[in-house]
Amino acid sequence: MEKKKPAVKIKCDVYWAQLNKMNELSNAYQVSLCNLSDAAAAALEDLGIGVVENDKRPEMGKYILCKSKNRPIKAFDVDGDEILENIGNTSKAKALVTPYEWVWKGKKGISPSIVKLVITDLVEYADAAGISADDEDVL
Repeated sequence: MEKKKPAVKIKCDVYWAQLNKMNELSNAYQVSLCNLSDAAAAALEDLGIGVVENDKRPEMGKYILCKSKNRPIKAFDVDGDEILENIGNTSKAKALVTPYEWVWKGKKGISPSIVKLVITDLVEYADAAGISADDEDVL
């Protein structure tokens, strides 16, 4: 019988979600799960997952970066329907995260894997292309 992987359920804010389009720099689908509570950060670290806190991005608090090279990351709403809209920064979510071990070019580590991502408060991504230089309400 296969051993069940440990998992942690966390509440977080979503930043830099590229769930269905690969990030050009990392060549992966990715999302940052941010503003983790101390308890969530400790539980993830107990699984061997590194939690980051970046002084240059204090609005993100403690966070983890989840990536997938093989398939898009699916997000769902609270009713279980898949979210197809682009997800904007500060969207609220709950995520079930497990660790996975990897070895590559002589290096090894543990990274987070999203089992399920549920967006509880969607902030739709607004593309800057919708801004016009001749808008009358420009300050």
